[in-house]
Amino acid sequence: MIKNFINDIQTAFQESYEAVFGYCPQMVLPQKDIEESFIKTGSQSFFAIQENKIVGGAVVVIDTDTNINHLELLYVKSGCQSKGIGLKIWHEIEKMYPRTKIWETYTPYFDRRNIHFYVNKCGFHIVEFFNPSHPDPNLKDGTAGGINKEAGQYFFRFEKYNLSNKNSVY
Repeated sequence: MIKNFINDIQTAFQESYEAVFGYCPQMVLPQKDIEESFIKTGSQSFFAIQENKIVGGAVVVIDTDTNINHLELLYVKSGCQSKGIGLKIWHEIEKMYPRTKIWETYTPYFDRRNIHFYVNKCGFHIVEFFNPSHPDPNLKDGTAGGINKEAGQYFFRFEKYNLSNKNSVY
């Protein structure tokens, strides 16, 4: 099952990248990056299943002390996109963690589809833009995954406040 998750998410991310930049010989989302998300403290992984087939999945990192949680990865399997599956996955995640005060996630600048999804469908707000003049302090070598140096330095950070959580302080 883990191999399927890794293969499916790599394929989805690869196709998104190559739609903008053309063929890329290396995986833009390396297996080690996905595996690292699985072992973070508070990590939870999910498959989305429809008609007995895996159609997507997600990895979240839940911090039960702060209730500031992170959407590490969310994907819809190649060939299953544009059918509302990603939004269904996101809504299920939100239902599972109602104590969340803030959700945080990232996406590369070139992935217009993801930006549209997070902002216009899921209600996230862009709160930070990483670039060479404002690098992401969490990136070890200044770029993300297998993305080329030019593209791998440009990422948006998103946040979504859970306004229905009455214990939240903003």
